[in-house]
Amino acid sequence: MLRKVRFMLLTLATILVAVGAQAQITTSSMGGKVVDDANEPVIGATVQAVHEPSGTLYGAITNVDGRYAIQGMRTGGPYTVTISYIGYSTRTYKDITLQLGEIFNLNVEISESAEMLGEVVVTGTASKFAQEKTGATTNINNATIRELPTVSRSITDIARLSPYANGMGFAGGDGRSTNFTVDGANFNNNFGLSSALPGGGSPISVDAIEEMQVVVAPFDVRQSNFIGGGINAVTKSGTNTFKGTAYTYYTSEDLHGTRVGGVDINRTKDRKYIYGATLGGPIIKNKLFFFANVEYSKVPTEVNRWRASSDGVAVPDQYISRTTLSDMKKVSDHLKSRYGYDAGSYTNFPADEKNIKLLGRIDWNITQDHHLAVRYNYTKNTAWNPTNGNSSDTGYRLRNMDRFSRYSMAFANAMYSMDNKVNTISVDLNSHFGSNFSNQLLFTYSDIQDVRGTNSSAFPFVDIMYGYEEGDFPVMVDVKDDAGNVIGQNNIAYDFGGYNVQQTLEPYMALGYELFTWNN
Repeated sequence: MLRKVRFMLLTLATILVAVGAQAQITTSSMGGKVVDDANEPVIGATVQAVHEPSGTLYGAITNVDGRYAIQGMRTGGPYTVTISYIGYSTRTYKDITLQLGEIFNLNVEISESAEMLGEVVVTGTASKFAQEKTGATTNINNATIRELPTVSRSITDIARLSPYANGMGFAGGDGRSTNFTVDGANFNNNFGLSSALPGGGSPISVDAIEEMQVVVAPFDVRQSNFIGGGINAVTKSGTNTFKGTAYTYYTSEDLHGTRVGGVDINRTKDRKYIYGATLGGPIIKNKLFFFANVEYSKVPTEVNRWRASSDGVAVPDQYISRTTLSDMKKVSDHLKSRYGYDAGSYTNFPADEKNIKLLGRIDWNITQDHHLAVRYNYTKNTAWNPTNGNSSDTGYRLRNMDRFSRYSMAFANAMYSMDNKVNTISVDLNSHFGSNFSNQLLFTYSDIQDVRGTNSSAFPFVDIMYGYEEGDFPVMVDVKDDAGNVIGQNNIAYDFGGYNVQQTLEPYMALGYELFTWNN
């Protein structure tokens, strides 16, 4: 029986540790000690902290040691903190700003007085030295995010403020091991093949982020789930004041230089358009708030620059392929008349990259002791890619000659799109039970998908090879790359009725439903 009890206790402890490890940092904290003029602890003093923009009220009572702690507070500020006790002067501290995941340490000395005195107001701001850290940490508030120059408007652009950062990697660690959360919900690339973030590398708008925290091997395991580096972000929330923004960003090749080392360069088309807006405010003053953000970006581009030739002569410097326009037209017409299949354009390859982000958040001050935040985020990034350039159904590789190259051309419907979709929900309930207990109930749901798409109807993928060449050939011939290096002996010569014919297994034309996209 004793063994069973021990086993049950060990199992329960393991479950509690596992649950605790999944928690994430979404709030701030405040703590300290209240003493009198004689440096004796003041027992039962009232500590009230008010988040001025929203009117959210937090409270605590000092214990027998004069200490107090308030957990689960909203990040940012400013806060007004009031410490009062009967028979003592009241102290008020203003313009306090709380940082994500850190404890603001506020120690207070109050004076005993027989007379009723007015409150003493002390104005101060948060300092890195007034907080209890849990490791190497860089906190980046909203003011810094707004002022920081950024080209890509991405998370990595902001995280570079940490001296340990290198892209999504920290302190020499692999970026795939970095834990990235927004309001506690994981935004990681779960498949693990790349350190790039989901949603095309930009799963959430920078204008929707209130504060970010970059942590390196923190003592608090909630911040990185035992895996080392992490980025924790919290989104903006509504306040008692209606606030809205509208913004647009534009960049093009005209903003780039035209010469490198005194040599003129041919600038390609490189443009990006971003349009966005935010709106937040009260639904019920001091009680219920909302915040919303929408952002759309577009990158006009062409995935393929190669074009078919008129005479069958390749001109690589001008991206002219040896595949002829007349051959592509013949094949296109044949497919339509014989099979009713549209292979797509062979002269135009538009493939704009598009990204849409939506975010909505509701904050509810249920009571002074219970605060609820619900956030939903949706991101969809669509980018087009040329058909696979090296794999082949003929049993050998294309030896880097590619289906879009000086050797070959493919039709537009042979390309495929990649839709990077992100859907996340975060429900965060912070509760206080008296002065000694607090609890965070955090529910998150993340649905991250990378879905292939195509403009092609159902049709086999077809490779048309270069053909046959008549001449005096050996049975096996050397296969060389563009530099003239021998890389194999794959071409075979045949004897057809006395004619020595070599099959040239080089790509010439490709069409159909992209060979790795069907049901992928």
